[in-house]
Amino acid sequence: MRILFCGVGAIGSTAAVLCRNLEATLVFVDFDRVESKNLRAQAFVKPSVGKNKAEALKLQLLNLYGVKAEAFGVRMTRDNVAALGSSADLLVDCFDNQESRLLLSAFARAAGKPLVHGALAADGTFGLVRWDERFVPDTEDTPGQATCEGGEHLPLIGQLGATLARTVQDFVKHGVRRDTLVGLVAVTPTAS
Repeated sequence: MRILFCGVGAIGSTAAVLCRNLEATLVFVDFDRVESKNLRAQAFVKPSVGKNKAEALKLQLLNLYGVKAEAFGVRMTRDNVAALGSSADLLVDCFDNQESRLLLSAFARAAGKPLVHGALAADGTFGLVRWDERFVPDTEDTPGQATCEGGEHLPLIGQLGATLARTVQDFVKHGVRRDTLVGLVAVTPTAS
């Protein structure tokens, strides 16, 4: 089983770390670099500052847990989505923008690949874990809008990342596809 995490910022890094127990190859795609401000809401350690996020997460899993992973420190585009995603058995969308989500969704549908999305409302009031056939990405209020900076939504990010990890685990182990609405009051399975 090969699981491709697309975007390893707040949601993606949290979920990926919680999937370290799976009998699977974890693969990370992210072009961005770890900044000091990321340490408040993302699963990176201080020595990772300045490194590519995908590479940093790969090194952390190896150094902290002995888990081998793969990393691609590139931006996913129309030109490379097939090369990055074709060998994956499961795609996990943790992007923070509509354009990247739509690109990944179009690839998954054309290639017949299962795709689960993890998304956080920009105001931090709720999050979603939803399979592609029932997911419609929202537009950003402003392009490049930050949703997880500064750590103010850390409790919800933790819940959402854990819920996404459980969804990935349930799919890998049992083939189950469950959608979930996550809020600070409750984690509620939704009708599938």
